[in-house]
Amino acid sequence: MLTEYQKSFLAKIISVPSVGGVPEEGAPYGKKPREVLDVFLAEAKDNGFRTGIVGDRAGWVEFGSGEKLLGIICHLDIVPVTDDWDSDPFILTFREEADGEVMYARGIVDDKGPACASFFAMKELFDQGHIPVNCRVRLILGTDEERTCSCIQYYAAHGEVPDFAITPDSVFPVVFSEKGILQLRIYGDNENHLTAQGGTAVNIVPDSAYCVAAGRELRTVGKAAHASKPGLGINAIMLLTEAMEHAGIPLEDYPIMSFIREFVPAGDVGVPAGDEAGELTFNMGSLNAGKDGCELRMDFRIPASMDEDGLIQKVTDQAAAYGLQTEVTLRLSPMLADRDSAEVVKLAAVWQRHMDRFAGFREEYRALYAQPTAAGVGTYARHIPNTIAFGIQAPWQVDQCHQVNEHVAVSDFMQWIEVIKEYITEFVPREG
Repeated sequence: MLTEYQKSFLAKIISVPSVGGVPEEGAPYGKKPREVLDVFLAEAKDNGFRTGIVGDRAGWVEFGSGEKLLGIICHLDIVPVTDDWDSDPFILTFREEADGEVMYARGIVDDKGPACASFFAMKELFDQGHIPVNCRVRLILGTDEERTCSCIQYYAAHGEVPDFAITPDSVFPVVFSEKGILQLRIYGDNENHLTAQGGTAVNIVPDSAYCVAAGRELRTVGKAAHASKPGLGINAIMLLTEAMEHAGIPLEDYPIMSFIREFVPAGDVGVPAGDEAGELTFNMGSLNAGKDGCELRMDFRIPASMDEDGLIQKVTDQAAAYGLQTEVTLRLSPMLADRDSAEVVKLAAVWQRHMDRFAGFREEYRALYAQPTAAGVGTYARHIPNTIAFGIQAPWQVDQCHQVNEHVAVSDFMQWIEVIKEYITEFVPREG
């Protein structure tokens, strides 16, 4: 069970609505991401840890001594919140459910919860006197992972890079490969004065959308999910085109809506896609149309074997057919680590020793989820050397990242702490 201290600290971190905002002096990603970082570092310092900030973009918490540096890399910023939660997303809420006590809050899984669990793991070792003398252990905390990852890119260029690090911002067992990420802006003139809005961020499947067209107002409700797993959600922007058709509104009068309705995934029009990381996926994350024009923002997760330039050209051609232009707003290369490296093998063994303690485990999962895997998520692992994604959700559970009513079983959270503790004790070099 969580201690009162752990509950209090978690609640304090959760309470800060650290969605990226307007840059200010000393707060390049807005007030709230900087505020939550300051709160976290102040608490760590009060508990005897060394702390620091690199360029106002990332902070760190450290204990131990020696030249070698072992890392844990998390982020404290969060994605925006819709208004259809069952509880206040910024109040840590406990409920008794089938899996026992469950915690609800924005960021409890992505990624404030893992950051706090990492700190609790370090604190338990520190309080018990298990302080390494031949290696330092550093928790690195980014503040703009959900938008640009420039926080950790800045840290990688100006801070001390760990000899090895994990980022618990994905899924178990060990993610040795991450898909490439491509984000596009499709835009143009707003013919016939369409008014439309849907989505809050390009990396979230939008759960609501509306439009005013031909004198009719239409609203749709979908289901939010992480853009890396669009199949877990229901895209309200795509539903909007169906609603317009059902209302008898000609889509051809509104080019952006016609593009949305007729868009064909590039894999179906001649661009090879798919490898061990999975197939090409896409998400229509946000739509805005008004007096200044119209724009659609899209997020693609691209297997390493795919021709990215070919994909961009295919989408550009499809948009041009409707008089729309295309702009690349983000392009991140795939990440590929050696799945047979000593570090990956050791991390997989740590997971295997803990997997049967996570909620929903079945014995047949040992054969399915024990070995290193590939995923469509984009983590800090591709932005800082010597880093790999390790956890933090069990692979058989429904992904909670970017979901409404984001939650985790308390028993799983306690396992997060135990896994991080074992990671530290296994990877700190042996004395002598």
